[in-house]
Amino acid sequence: MTQEDSDVDLKDVKDLELNEVDQEKQPMTGGEENGDAASPTGGEKNGTVNVKIPEEEIKFTGLSKEELLRVAGTPGWVRTRWALLVLFWLGWLGMLAGAVVLILQAPRCRELPATSWWNDGPLYQVGDVKAFTEAENLQGLEQKIESLFQLKVKGLVVGPIHVAPRDEPMNLRLEEVSREAGTLEQFRGLLQAAHKKSLSVVLDLTPNYKGSGPWFSNTSVTNVAERMKSALVFWLNQGVDGVQLSGVERVANVVPSLWADIRAIIQNGTQEGTPKRVLIGVTEKASADEVSSLLDSLGVDLLLSGMLQSVRSDATERAQSIQLLYSAHNQTKLAWSLGGRTEGHLASLGGPALVKLHQLLLFSLPGTPVFNYGDEIGLVDEDTKFPKMLWDPVTPKEELNGTLKEERDERLSCRKVFTTLSELRGKEPSLLYGDFLLLFNSSSALAYLRSWDQNERYVAAFNWASEGVSLALTHPALPRQAVVVLSTDSSLAPQRRVDLTDLKMGPGQAVLLKFPYTP
Repeated sequence: MTQEDSDVDLKDVKDLELNEVDQEKQPMTGGEENGDAASPTGGEKNGTVNVKIPEEEIKFTGLSKEELLRVAGTPGWVRTRWALLVLFWLGWLGMLAGAVVLILQAPRCRELPATSWWNDGPLYQVGDVKAFTEAENLQGLEQKIESLFQLKVKGLVVGPIHVAPRDEPMNLRLEEVSREAGTLEQFRGLLQAAHKKSLSVVLDLTPNYKGSGPWFSNTSVTNVAERMKSALVFWLNQGVDGVQLSGVERVANVVPSLWADIRAIIQNGTQEGTPKRVLIGVTEKASADEVSSLLDSLGVDLLLSGMLQSVRSDATERAQSIQLLYSAHNQTKLAWSLGGRTEGHLASLGGPALVKLHQLLLFSLPGTPVFNYGDEIGLVDEDTKFPKMLWDPVTPKEELNGTLKEERDERLSCRKVFTTLSELRGKEPSLLYGDFLLLFNSSSALAYLRSWDQNERYVAAFNWASEGVSLALTHPALPRQAVVVLSTDSSLAPQRRVDLTDLKMGPGQAVLLKFPYTP
């Protein structure tokens, strides 16, 4: 084969390879050269064709039951489970032990003292029904129950209302309502209205309340005491919640057996599930020693006396008397009053300017505060111990000027202080049945602490002097500062913090302070 022939052959091979490549580049549709119809796209050339291949979904099915059992049984997992179980119980036991330690180390709450309804709030005496309302009878008193309820009082002491001609024991009718007071039906209506408002009603059954001696003469005590027993049964069956008797020491001394019967009828006649009935004694004795002796011997639930009513006693004597009674008797037996049916009103005995001071004193002492009607507004005795009660609306409709406006504003102010203290005493354990600690006393000033368990503590301070005073109240139970709750002194506004080591009060002023319990 010649060189020329070889070149031709190589050329032919290259042409053949080029033709094969050209054929691959031809359109997928047939051309005119092959006699096919023209392509709708005209001169469209071959392009790339993208084909989407669906991905295969991968699903995790986890281990089968047999595989889990095989893995769980391996030594490593067994040890892990035991370790977690031990840690759980150790933690649980640790928390239990911590709770036990906290309980054991926490201060224990004091057991609440046994109290009765008459220990829960103030008692309100209406000794003359005619003077108390415009209607001048028991029905008028019934109509004022809502007003008494707003004062937060717990009990109402009514009367005496029975027929008792002056110094005439033979004409005494203990079971009959006098015409001046009203009727038995009116009294029943009063009981029903009071009980609906959770107010207890105590009836004063002092026999000779209009005469010279509460039990007439010594020769008539036995007869009157015997008749008293049937009268007690009658009135207790009407629904009264207790009885008040004056001159009880005379009956107890002259006829002790009949006095025991009287006590038993009142104090032991309560049915199970019903509130206890109270026996309140009233004595003219004024010394703390005499009052303490009567409390020991008479067996009454409460004893009202003239101990705080003596205008000759100064603050030092008053503090000593209070301390003596508190130390010798359970405070549930103590009752405090400044005035009464035969003595008159608080404003007349202590002075109109000191009404709020004495309200605070009675409400903060350990025991039951007892008020005469009108003491909440500073009612003053004039020609009689039974002045007409003044009823001012809380929101006056009439505009008054000058002195009349000032007098009305003062009455409303006194009433507001009374209501505030009454409500506070009813809900604060330290004031209700708390311990009493004397902090300071002088001839004209007094301060003491009321505290109970882990509750807020209260400090009551009083200044009877005609000039200002600064008290240095220091005691381990006291903090450096306390907060004003209520004050008759305008310079000691409520919520203000004061320094107990330098407590300044104006003349004739009083203040109630509080501070929290600290372990």
